[in-house]
Amino acid sequence: MQFRDQIDFVRQHVKKNRMRVFTTILATTMGCAFLIVLASIAFGLQGTVEKEIMTDDSLTKIEVYEGSKGKINREKIKAIDQVTAVVKKSNIDGNLLIKTNYDKRSTMPETMLIDYKEAEKANIKLSEGSYPTNNNEVIIGYHLNSMMYSKADEKAIENNKEDKKLNVGMSASLLGKKINLIVLTGEKNEKVMTKKMTVVGIKEKPKKEWMMDSSILLSQKFAEELMPAIIKINPETKKEEVFYSSYEVYAKNVEAVKAVNTQLKDMDLSTYTVTEQLDQMNLLFLALKAGLIFVGTIAVLIASIGIFNTMSMAVTERTREIGVMKAIGASPKLIQRLFIMESAYIGLIGTAIAVAISYIISMAANFFIPKIVTFATKEDGFENNDIIFSTIPFELVIIASAISIGVAILSGWRPARKATKTDVIQALRQD
Repeated sequence: MQFRDQIDFVRQHVKKNRMRVFTTILATTMGCAFLIVLASIAFGLQGTVEKEIMTDDSLTKIEVYEGSKGKINREKIKAIDQVTAVVKKSNIDGNLLIKTNYDKRSTMPETMLIDYKEAEKANIKLSEGSYPTNNNEVIIGYHLNSMMYSKADEKAIENNKEDKKLNVGMSASLLGKKINLIVLTGEKNEKVMTKKMTVVGIKEKPKKEWMMDSSILLSQKFAEELMPAIIKINPETKKEEVFYSSYEVYAKNVEAVKAVNTQLKDMDLSTYTVTEQLDQMNLLFLALKAGLIFVGTIAVLIASIGIFNTMSMAVTERTREIGVMKAIGASPKLIQRLFIMESAYIGLIGTAIAVAISYIISMAANFFIPKIVTFATKEDGFENNDIIFSTIPFELVIIASAISIGVAILSGWRPARKATKTDVIQALRQD
């Protein structure tokens, strides 16, 4: 019997028992669709978390902290192969109040000292302008101008009890403008220093829509100018008490991060990298995916009971037909193959329908769930975020299809073996 004849044989018998085969295919479809949709939740959440982490920071950046024994040595770190820059950042103690004003508008920005040359080497991008070339030039955050309030703005914000959107802050760019930097300290906010600075660069816009960057980046040499003024007010003040430094090491590319990170740890330094966090997260999601696929497979196994019953009834109903086939010379292998092909046909059709349904459910979930949550919580921002609840990658379709079709074939194997053992004489005696 040729392969085409075998397919026709299977098709004819499926047509004879349409309702029974239909319900079996339906059970297979439900089991396989449940597996895919369940596992797609893990894939969707992983994609969302990965995207969040990837936009959070540079993939080539390694944050470095002093370990229990290791001390940060910038020159030694710079000497590591594949390191492009070592950026020192210093935060100013909260007891110092930094105020910035321009054109009768003022704000209190987050102030940080940074090594401009190293930051430029690290390719930390600006949205406008360039890096400073002297100590009287500064880089400001992308939103600093919009946080510069006049007295009228402050009054409008104070009186805004209904949280309405107000048209406050500066709309004009501060690039090229001169701003006053005022340093205050103590309970009475004594003026420590006033310095006129020129804005020559504006930082890149934060990748997350909800983030507001109203910072000011000053040269590390600013600390040398500020300390004498502070000591005049409080002679016992030490530089380490005013400026808290951290270091960022930049590798040449993503592939080099792991090797550089290993060498930094060998120096007994504590480190943090986005790639390391991604590896840990991927391991967690791998376990979650495996667990959800396992739960989904149970649903497929339950559906396989229907395939087993259908095929067992098919063997019983076709006992005489099997006897005739054996009498005219059909081999046991051929008979077994025909029944396995029939169970595979049920699995294949059920899986194909399940894949189509799964994609529809996945798209519907991503579209409707944000709307439902927005309606339930009355929060408008949820509908506009980037959370993906369900993603069906190609590998998930392959895994689910292999499980579903494989289980269907195994379910038909036992009845197929039973068919090969049918006695020809007894089969032909049946009416």
